[in-house]
Amino acid sequence: MARALLMLATGGGLSDEVLREELVVAHRDAQEADARSASLVYGIFLYTHRQFRLTADHLVTHFERWPGDEVASLMLDAFHACGDAGYRADGDALVERQYALAGADSWPWTGRLAWTRAEQGRAEEALELAGHTLARFPRAGLAAHARAHAEHERGAGPASTGFLDRWLAEDPQAAQFKHLNWHAALQSLACGDFADARRRADEVLGRADVGMRSATNWRLLLAGQEPAGRCDLDHVRGLLAGPGGMAEVFHTFNLALALAVESATGDLEALARRAAGDTRPDYSEVLAPVVRALAHVTAGRPRAAVDLLTRLRGQIDRIGGVRVEREIVQDTLARALVDIGEHTRAAALLHERVTARRHHTYEDLVLTPHATPAR
Repeated sequence: MARALLMLATGGGLSDEVLREELVVAHRDAQEADARSASLVYGIFLYTHRQFRLTADHLVTHFERWPGDEVASLMLDAFHACGDAGYRADGDALVERQYALAGADSWPWTGRLAWTRAEQGRAEEALELAGHTLARFPRAGLAAHARAHAEHERGAGPASTGFLDRWLAEDPQAAQFKHLNWHAALQSLACGDFADARRRADEVLGRADVGMRSATNWRLLLAGQEPAGRCDLDHVRGLLAGPGGMAEVFHTFNLALALAVESATGDLEALARRAAGDTRPDYSEVLAPVVRALAHVTAGRPRAAVDLLTRLRGQIDRIGGVRVEREIVQDTLARALVDIGEHTRAAALLHERVTARRHHTYEDLVLTPHATPAR
């Protein structure tokens, strides 16, 4: 189990060959131990190889045999990573059942329910559950992450960055260090501290963190601000051409954002054609028009981007990721609407966010006419 959990925590930085070799050894050893260990290692194998639907199906069976298994809860993100509304609902229901079985004294399951409520947009409940979890176990990473998501929904600004910095200072080696710094960058964007957002992107997010860096930079550009240090365009092209470039729809979307930050219109158009020809519906029906819309924005054709994104508004969940990550598509549509003079439609699109968030300088700037991200 130790070997498998190490792969779960660090496998993203390993080659597929090394990851597979380590997990084959772990599964062999687990089979000699007991059935639960073998089931967990098999689930980790599926999860780390981005087989999210198979992971979710396996977890349903696993929890039937071993209810309340806290180790298995580490893979529950698979239900949302499927990009399927049915799987998301099943995953949320599974979390609620396991929490009811474990009780509020189980900080791992309380933290997991906090995360679920945050992703459902139930920020107040998420904050209460996260606070309960952190009071029992202050180093609960999932609860800290859930709080970050809930405070994003509220636009907490400096209050959120302060909490995140204090939590991270306790352990700079925490597995969540980079991602929670990205959340802090979003809160800095919310209150207009663009220098801090750029600093976090430059100092914390490295070459391998293409998705988080690009998501930060695209938001900065949409708000009319200078981006942080950009990604290496050839590196992004290499990732897209590699075996993992089109393996998972949200990962491919993040690479498209990296191309958009660089105004690589031709690359975006080529990626859109590639996605349109993919046999997987989420790629051809959702990713392809989103990428094509990004190409239109970078080429200075906002009306064409508006037409594409408006038709997709009910389908964006299929692009994967979580609420805060998918929000950037709505931001792009709002910015394109402003660029064609449709200020009322753009304001209506972000109205709920602006009214619900304490700090919303970012949204205000997205809705303010200025130079577009096209360069």
